Amino acid sequence: MPVWKPNTTVAAIVEQAGKFLLVEEETAEGLRLNQPAGHLEHGESLLAAVVRETREETAFRFTPEALLGIYQWRRADTQDITYLRFAFIGQVDDHDATQRLDAGILRHLWLSADEIRASRDLHRSPQVWRCVEDYLAGQRFPLAAITHLAF
Repeated sequence: MPVWKPNTTVAAIVEQAGKFLLVEEETAEGLRLNQPAGHLEHGESLLAAVVRETREETAFRFTPEALLGIYQWRRADTQDITYLRFAFIGQVDDHDATQRLDAGILRHLWLSADEIRASRDLHRSPQVWRCVEDYLAGQRFPLAAITHLAF
């Protein structure tokens, strides 16, 4: 019998001057909006993963400052796929406009909370808006809540 396990993902929540960093990407469901996000790779810490994914999808360097939350979401169209998202708040800098972005990523966008709320039908998952809501509500946890033990 196969062993079930959730897909572990990370996401970067970045707000500057009232706008949030999102990516526009091509998916099997069409054009979607998401925070810079992706899967944890073998042997990688959660913090290293969110820094890597943000760079790959936006060409920005991400500096994590806090854990926003941990989100569990099971896709409505299947009982077999569950995502466990670790969302991190931080800042970006050092944009490399010459960098090629990950396959499927068209561009990065800066959108207000109102613009993100109005575009919910284009969100990659319900986690996109929920993270913005939690950020706006002031939810924060220290990075020290995450422990990565070398093995």
